[in-house]
Amino acid sequence: MTETAQANNKILLDVRDLKQHFPIATGFFKTSMLKAVDGVSFSIRAGETLGLVGESGCGKTTVGRSLLYLYTPTSGEVVFDGARIAPGPTLDMLRRRAQIVFQDPYSALNPRMTVSDIVAEPLDVHKLTSDKNERTERVQALLNLVGLSSEQATRYAHEFSGGQRQRIGIARALASKPEFIVCDEPVSALDVSIQAQVLNTLEDLQARLGLSYLFIAHDLSVVKHISNRIAVMYLGRIVELAPSIELHRHAQHPYTLSLLSAVPIPDPDRSRKARRIILSGDVPSPMNVPSGCSFRTRCSMANDICAGEAPSLREISPGHYASCHLL
Repeated sequence: MTETAQANNKILLDVRDLKQHFPIATGFFKTSMLKAVDGVSFSIRAGETLGLVGESGCGKTTVGRSLLYLYTPTSGEVVFDGARIAPGPTLDMLRRRAQIVFQDPYSALNPRMTVSDIVAEPLDVHKLTSDKNERTERVQALLNLVGLSSEQATRYAHEFSGGQRQRIGIARALASKPEFIVCDEPVSALDVSIQAQVLNTLEDLQARLGLSYLFIAHDLSVVKHISNRIAVMYLGRIVELAPSIELHRHAQHPYTLSLLSAVPIPDPDRSRKARRIILSGDVPSPMNVPSGCSFRTRCSMANDICAGEAPSLREISPGHYASCHLL
């Protein structure tokens, strides 16, 4: 978190009981609701990075897209800088001041557009430049900001490597001078050697520009490196939320403990002694969520109360929240 952000410590984004349900056809004239996100709440302060982790299909990406209204939420509230977001002026404000970096740099960039036009698209949409010269200067400055040269502006996306394409995506996200960026697994499609470069770029930009991030990933070691706090999702709900170091040292929820046990340890001696927590069964379908605690069908400690009532996310120590009846 930047010094300026620590000084004012204001909440930039507040997500309250966000739900995103999709109707899915299950037969002739029959539909069922797929509960991709089912009551998620969190806040992000100015200059902070909140990591959002969980298995594939748990709803992480849907959270990011729903709070930006790329999907219109089924219910819940998104409050950005004190303004409740709804279709109209507040949504227009959000789309200028909040952006997204997509997971796949190969499909996120239009192959028919030059890099200059890709990066300048937010400038054109929001009418942020007065003439072509200013537009060109802004594009060149943005490319330099993410470690690319202005000479590359006339080239096309297919001429770049994966890491360079993701930098182009970051430059595009920065074009409207946002305060908040959703990073939707921005390094998962890249080689390990390139991942560190992109992460370092994001951290450098945060320090220089005071950005806030929602960093979505499934790799806890990557999230630990960049996040101030971490939220763990399972089947559409947040099951644990804590400062990054606190979560890694004192995780409480059985699902978080299992995720942490799967993180590779670079020390061979420690790795041999580490105990891997293997979960039984498969992740239930979000179209047929178990009653009570959604994790109970895979939890070795589950009992009758877990089946009867869904646990609430409650504070178990200062700044550390978990949803489990057995804590």
